[in-house]
Amino acid sequence: TSRITRSDEDKEGSWDAWGAWSDCSRTCGGGASYSLRRCLNGRNCEGRNIRYKTCSSNDCPSDVGDFRAQQCSAYNDVKYQGHFYEWIPVHNDPTAPCALKCQALGKNLIVELAPKVLDGTRCNTESLDMCISGICQVVGCDRQLGSNAKEDNCGICAGDGSTCRLVRGQAKAHVSPEKREETVIAVPHGSRSVRITLKGPAHLVIESKTLQGDKGEHSFNAPGTFVVENTTVEFQRSTDREIIKIQGPLAADFIIKTRYSGSKESVVQFFFYQPISHQWRQTEFFPCTVTCGGGYQLNSAECVDIRLKRVVPDHYCHYYPENKKPKPKLKECNMDPCPSSDGFKEIMPYDHFQPLPRWEHNPWTACSVSCGGGIQRRSFVCVEETIHGEILQVEEWKCMYAPKPKVIQTCNLFDCPKWVAMEWSQCTVTCGRGLRYRVVLCIDHRGQHVGGCNPQLKLHIKEECIVPIPCYKPKEKNPVEAKLPWFKQAHEMEETRTVSEEPTFIPEPWSACSATCGNGIQVRDVKCRILLAFTQTEVELPEEECEDMKPPTERVCHQASCDSDPVPYTPEFSHAEGGGVIYDWEYIGFTPCSATCLGG
Repeated sequence: TSRITRSDEDKEGSWDAWGAWSDCSRTCGGGASYSLRRCLNGRNCEGRNIRYKTCSSNDCPSDVGDFRAQQCSAYNDVKYQGHFYEWIPVHNDPTAPCALKCQALGKNLIVELAPKVLDGTRCNTESLDMCISGICQVVGCDRQLGSNAKEDNCGICAGDGSTCRLVRGQAKAHVSPEKREETVIAVPHGSRSVRITLKGPAHLVIESKTLQGDKGEHSFNAPGTFVVENTTVEFQRSTDREIIKIQGPLAADFIIKTRYSGSKESVVQFFFYQPISHQWRQTEFFPCTVTCGGGYQLNSAECVDIRLKRVVPDHYCHYYPENKKPKPKLKECNMDPCPSSDGFKEIMPYDHFQPLPRWEHNPWTACSVSCGGGIQRRSFVCVEETIHGEILQVEEWKCMYAPKPKVIQTCNLFDCPKWVAMEWSQCTVTCGRGLRYRVVLCIDHRGQHVGGCNPQLKLHIKEECIVPIPCYKPKEKNPVEAKLPWFKQAHEMEETRTVSEEPTFIPEPWSACSATCGNGIQVRDVKCRILLAFTQTEVELPEEECEDMKPPTERVCHQASCDSDPVPYTPEFSHAEGGGVIYDWEYIGFTPCSATCLGG
């Protein structure tokens, strides 16, 4: 074989020059080629006498089968234990990825038909790593042996992820017997790592649209792997859940829809990487604003469809917020003085682009009123952009051809909050003179209970009422029996709250302890009440009428120690002393949120 010129590095060792590369082990799909060299001083050379490289990295035609399957089928006409079998490959064997293991079709028989697969066979179906001389070798996405290059989320080898954007979110499926179908989201051509999850009784449907304009609709009745418009789609289904997974890239636009099948609400979550299909491109500079005497030239930006390589309307580039239209660039032009015979500059109009210089406005002033309708103003200055991108204020006449925005506008047109009175209560007595009450709230223009109403204008909440029935006191026939006093527990020291003619929170007596021994819970009702002193009648009011702090409605109670309690109860205090050390609680903070978005 021919020899390559020996390098200085090889001369220092004891190796001969590398030989020529062998033919590739495959004609497509990625194979291996090797080169040999000879040790010149027997067996004392350091290093290897063989090296490999990848070759034939072009994809195989669709009608060419799996390379490992071809090697298994080569044994179909060879008897195994006295029988002929049709062999199919066993993929992704973690223990021996480079051995030729095959399974007899239709039988539970797996056999290692060869210790090594042919060079260039993939180690597994999930990567480009290939078997060479029976050993699995790392292959990067650049199809180079030993390379660590990986595809980014956009499918670009060794890319930085800038050619696509992550789209994720969720939407409720508003389908019903009247509205049988609803579009959730469009997943465009070229998208990758698509995952659509539906939770609820509705069903997922894919409407496809190719670049040639062909349309189709695809629904799935059972779990499995399907091919839709040359795109592999994995469909999973369980109780009240459907999942569509697509590794991608999509060979067509997929419009994800939901179809009605039950009254319960359904939610769809979506996640995919969308290629940036439309980008802004700067145009050439337009004609000068004047023919002489110094003027301006500006350019613009146009939206370009990267796939079709043609200019499209601007709204195509507005499909995600980060894709902002570049600002026009400005440069001076026709700076030569105008001839004395002219005496004026000829203004060249712009029909589709805002001329520069331009008006720049300051922020609006605060509204003159907080509600009920007011005005706010803003001021303007004429500015121009230098060739270096600096913004300078210039004379106002230079903006004579720029439309001037409005300088005054109305604001806070909604109604001011106002006092609204509820219905009066019944009179507090059944005869004679009493009181009646009502709730008065401050209501805003949205019907919500807020503050902001003038306290001096608040409607009165109580007034006298007369029941036209005379009152009389019947003569008592029997002496009234004295009632036993109410004894508090010895360890209770609680301030007694008495009702008054002002709304006050009045607690009811505590319930019995929930436990007969050990620790338990006591509860009580606390209501907003007002006392009508002359009738000794209490009336219950809405809680918002009481302005004092509401007393607790629950507390711990402690009974005698239970026989099974290993340790008697010790009262808890905010500071517990033990051995001369005082212990107290210290606030540390919240844990990190369990999710980065969508609520955790």
